[in-house]
Amino acid sequence: MSTGMSSATMDREGGHTRWAIKNPLTGLRWKRLEEPLGFIKLLEWLFAIFAFGSCGSFTGETAAVVMCKVTDTQTDTDLISVSFSYPFRLYRQRYEMPPCGDTEARVLHLSGDFSAPAEFFVTLSVFAFLYSMLALAIYLIFHERYTQIRRVPVVDFCITGGFAFLWLVAASAWGKGLTDVKLATHPSSLLSSMPVCQMEKATCSASIAPFFGLANISVLFGFLNFVIWAANVWFVFKETAWNKQSPNKEESAERGEAADIQ
Repeated sequence: MSTGMSSATMDREGGHTRWAIKNPLTGLRWKRLEEPLGFIKLLEWLFAIFAFGSCGSFTGETAAVVMCKVTDTQTDTDLISVSFSYPFRLYRQRYEMPPCGDTEARVLHLSGDFSAPAEFFVTLSVFAFLYSMLALAIYLIFHERYTQIRRVPVVDFCITGGFAFLWLVAASAWGKGLTDVKLATHPSSLLSSMPVCQMEKATCSASIAPFFGLANISVLFGFLNFVIWAANVWFVFKETAWNKQSPNKEESAERGEAADIQ
C-alpha cells in the first residue's frame, strides 16, 4: 500500500523509516559566482559590510591638559578627556572645564554636527548590502527567470547604476565630513574653546589626539564600492535586452547590404 510520500523509504531489516531529504543547495546555479556578474555582486555585498562596519563602529577620544598655578609652589593639573563616536553629533559631547583663579568650573561641549554625511553613508551601505544579497539570491535561485523576463535585467541595470552614483556622492560627502570632524576634535580646538586657557595663571597643552584609522578606512571602502558598482554596470548591461538587440541590428544591416550587392 502506497503512503503517498515518495521521500520516505522503509528499511526492511531494522524497520526504521528513513527520510530522503533533498538538499536545497543542489538546485542553485553556483557557476554564477564564477561569472563577472555574480562575482562582482558578491564583492559588493562584502564591501558594503566593511563600509558600514568601519564607519558605524568608530569611536575616538581627544584630550588636553590644563595646569593652573595656585601659588608659587602649588600647581593643579587636570586632564580633560572627551569621547565621541558615530553619528558624530559633537555638540552633544560634554566636558568640564576646571576652575582656575577667578574662572569657575564650567560645562562645555564640542562644536559641530556631522551626522548627516555619516548617517547617509551608513544607510547607503545597509541598503547596498540588502540589495546585493537579494540580487545574489535571484542569480542563484531564479537564474532562468532572470534571463527570460526582459524587465528584470533592466531593473537590475538601473538600480546598479543608481547605487554607483550614490556611492560616489556618499563617499565624497563623508570624506569632507570626516575632515571637519578631525578639525573639530583636534586638541587645539579643545583648548581654544576653554576660557581658562586664556589666563596667565593657566598653561594648556594637548594630550591625546584622536586616531582616525578606522574612519579613514571607511572612506576608502566608500570609493572602492563606487568603483565596484560602476564596473558592474557594464556586466549587468550585457544581460539586458538593449545589449542583445544591437548585434541583431548589425546582422540585419549586413544581410541587407549583401542582398543589395546580389
